[in-house]
Amino acid sequence: MADKRDYYEVLGVSKTASDDEIKKAYRKLAKQYHPDLNPGDKVAEEKFKEANEAYEVLSDSEKKARYDQYGHAGVDPNFGAGGGGFGGFGGFGDAFDLGDIFGSIFGGFGGGRQQNPNAPRKGSTVTTNLTISFEEAAKGCKKTVRISRIDTCSECGGSGCKKGTSAETCKTCGGSGHVNVQQRTPFGVMSTTRQCSTCGGRGKIIKNPCSKCRGTGFESKAATVDVEIPAGIDDRQALHVRGGGNKGVNGGPTGDLRVNINVRPHPFFERDGFDVWCDFTVTFAQAALGDTLYVPTLDGKVKYELPAGTQPGEVFRFRNRGIQQLGGRGRGDQFVRIIVDVPKGLNAQQKDLLKKFNDSLPNKPKNNIDDGKTVGEEKKGFFDKFKL
Repeated sequence: MADKRDYYEVLGVSKTASDDEIKKAYRKLAKQYHPDLNPGDKVAEEKFKEANEAYEVLSDSEKKARYDQYGHAGVDPNFGAGGGGFGGFGGFGDAFDLGDIFGSIFGGFGGGRQQNPNAPRKGSTVTTNLTISFEEAAKGCKKTVRISRIDTCSECGGSGCKKGTSAETCKTCGGSGHVNVQQRTPFGVMSTTRQCSTCGGRGKIIKNPCSKCRGTGFESKAATVDVEIPAGIDDRQALHVRGGGNKGVNGGPTGDLRVNINVRPHPFFERDGFDVWCDFTVTFAQAALGDTLYVPTLDGKVKYELPAGTQPGEVFRFRNRGIQQLGGRGRGDQFVRIIVDVPKGLNAQQKDLLKKFNDSLPNKPKNNIDDGKTVGEEKKGFFDKFKL
């Protein structure tokens, strides 16, 4: 990782850059080094990959925060790994009290109505972020995400006890988890049942807790989960993978995995719902005379006959060349906006030819003819800028 360039340097932005500035910088580099625009150029291919890697980190608030604090090590897949995975909860080993953490994850028993600590409970949801390309979002794909989740302790098998020992039956409640309490009142002796304070309602006491999980029976482990990304998913949407989250308690079902989707912007495609827009630049001659174009789409290049006399800003449509709608209900369209490239740096001969061509036009716009009248600020003709 020592030879990796700083991600901010890669994108050419400062550490205080906004999300929009980061996105704009990435799109500029992606367009400059995109493989489709630089076929066979290995240097451009590496720079494109480098820009993708930088954007994936800096566009994700969590990864960006880790990168700002720890550098490249903070976003390495093995960051915090130790022993059986990420080590402790959140990858920081003994820096946290697992007992307190599991209490917050699975719910405490104090305050309000008490719950049965031995009742099965579903594990909590694990949330992670996944960055995919524009094409992957449009067409769907399979991804494998790496997460840290709560699972059964590999040392004690979930008992919470040190190897070779077992939990003892609580002597206060006899293993029932509750005790009967009698109170004298003006109406006689009242008997109530309460949760045993000695064992916390569990009916058992662990005198020799497992050193790895500290008696909880759970530990944080690194895991990989396969995720099906449906065609048509959009930026900032989320997927839920049933059973991909934290382990349940007392035999309860495993929690879910929530995958927040981040879609990298494309260098020349833009999404509008399920439609796709792009600009296509042609020369003045192509626009005036017409030409055969090969326009990029999500399915590869498509042949299009540009009609003669096409005006700047005109839009044509490719039906069913857009993004797959979620659920497979058809596809959007692709809209192509024509941009006419105005030549710069003309030499004298070229200017003279254009001037003669301009003079030969039979129907000039009225605002190009000097009739001696001034009505506001008139627009200049296209070729006026080339006057000698």
